[in-house]
Amino acid sequence: MSVNGRAVIGFAVVAAALLAVGLGQSWSVSLAVLNLCLISAVMALGVNIQWGYAGLFNVGTMAFAALGGLAAVLVSQPPVHAAVAAGGAKLLAAAAAAVVAAGVVWYLYRRLPRGTARTLVVALAAAVGFFTIAAFFDPAVEAIEAVDPSTSGYLGGLGLPIVLSWAVGGLFAAGAAWAIGRVALGLRADYFAIATLGISEIVIAVLKNEDWLARGVKNVTGLDRPVPYEVDLQQAGWFLDLVRSLNGKTLAGLTEAEHAGMLRDLTIEASGIFVKLCYASLFLAVLLVLLILSERALRSPWGRMMRAIRDNETAAEALGKDVYRRHMQVFVLGSAVVGVAGAMLVTLDGQFTPNSYNPLRFTFLIWVMVIVGGSGNNLGAVLGGFIVWLSWIEAEPLALWAVEALTAAMAANDPLRVHLVEAAAHVRPILMGTILLLVMRFSPRGVIPETVGR
Repeated sequence: MSVNGRAVIGFAVVAAALLAVGLGQSWSVSLAVLNLCLISAVMALGVNIQWGYAGLFNVGTMAFAALGGLAAVLVSQPPVHAAVAAGGAKLLAAAAAAVVAAGVVWYLYRRLPRGTARTLVVALAAAVGFFTIAAFFDPAVEAIEAVDPSTSGYLGGLGLPIVLSWAVGGLFAAGAAWAIGRVALGLRADYFAIATLGISEIVIAVLKNEDWLARGVKNVTGLDRPVPYEVDLQQAGWFLDLVRSLNGKTLAGLTEAEHAGMLRDLTIEASGIFVKLCYASLFLAVLLVLLILSERALRSPWGRMMRAIRDNETAAEALGKDVYRRHMQVFVLGSAVVGVAGAMLVTLDGQFTPNSYNPLRFTFLIWVMVIVGGSGNNLGAVLGGFIVWLSWIEAEPLALWAVEALTAAMAANDPLRVHLVEAAAHVRPILMGTILLLVMRFSPRGVIPETVGR
């Protein structure tokens, strides 16, 4: 079967599955799954840019997603003026001290001749800089976190529309990728994977423990939304008229009290669906823009050069290609895309929870998406995002349905039935492993394999 035929069938199956979820569970659940699939597809696209284009094995995905989420907080949340007044000046002084200390250390390292003397002088300068920074930073943090810690205890943000944080999240992730790349890109592939994983854990640990930045494990809730609130829609005249017009047959012939109650229920349900459709429109627009740009890049001379470097770095270097620089470019670009997806996810959730950034969700699943969809194929990565996340979300409900059907004749407190019901949640990782094994056995290049023009 041709690649295009596989793509059409793959997306048709996903659409049919989402339709089945809507008919079998509810349209609200189906749209919620669709929104998460769209965000997962963006993340998979970012990882595919790194692995599919250049063969970079980055397992620090959750760090870049978390930085995107942090951007949503810092951009959209209103500033906490009391916290800024309490420790803002000292925090700026600590930042200035850090810049000066870094400059001094760099200057001494570059100017002094190599030897033990340079090592001692640079170490002494770094130690003096560290304690100078701490002298400003520690009191600033204590003062900020002491400001109403139950509800704030952090600096807040800029109070801007949260949609702007999607671009800022990409910039945050790109900046972190550049810093990580400066340290780790020269390493061999397996050591690079270990380094990115370790740095990712450091980033998550900082977000969990630095309450002054984004409240740490206390979480930031009630984030701004780029779409209307359900309560506002339920009180809007135009929305009530729309619900009446779409449900005219359902409301016909009811008494006044029944009509009011039915209209209220329909409006509540419709408001949730409308909000999810608005989110889906925004996420789909972002995905399409990134997909088009990624395809243009992949089919350009730059993309062909990246794949040549991926296939044989030694030959590419012999032809005069700067492999390190190209790896840095693709590492930064892919991480930026993951950062955008991280900001989108926090926008959808309406909260920033550092404890939720675990390797199972943001590393393993995203890699499975890329492998299942087709490494090196942007459309395949998008399809993989839909397939894997849809399977992950619906695995437990389907397992519970199957258990209830098979044990319908058993008593409710039967030990075997209770055990099977409790075990339903564990079907998810089993299903992911099964999907991965089947794809690697029967289609090792993915559902939509990479195509290389001749």
